[in-house]
Amino acid sequence: MERTRLGGGEIVKLLGDGSAYYAPAAATIQMVEAILRDQKRVLPVTAYLQGEYGLRDMFMGVPAVLGAGGIERVLEVQLDGPERALLSASAASVGKTLDTLKAMGF
Repeated sequence: MERTRLGGGEIVKLLGDGSAYYAPAAATIQMVEAILRDQKRVLPVTAYLQGEYGLRDMFMGVPAVLGAGGIERVLEVQLDGPERALLSASAASVGKTLDTLKAMGF
């Protein structure tokens, strides 16, 4: 989990030029290929949740199947208690940000 959290910095360090363009570009290429080639590939994406993980009407980073239809299915991974608590805290933070944006008229 720690290596995943710090992965972007690791890539920048390996490249040595201080730019963080590689990881987002590589992820975008994987997503586009999965859609254009209808690969039904499981990738981490930001998806609009409609009840998955007990969350509704918000975008969250989750694993999903990507194919010709874009996000074809969100996969619900079994989470233990601490993992579920972390997801809930993240969703609460996203919800707070959404409330702030709505209050600002966005």
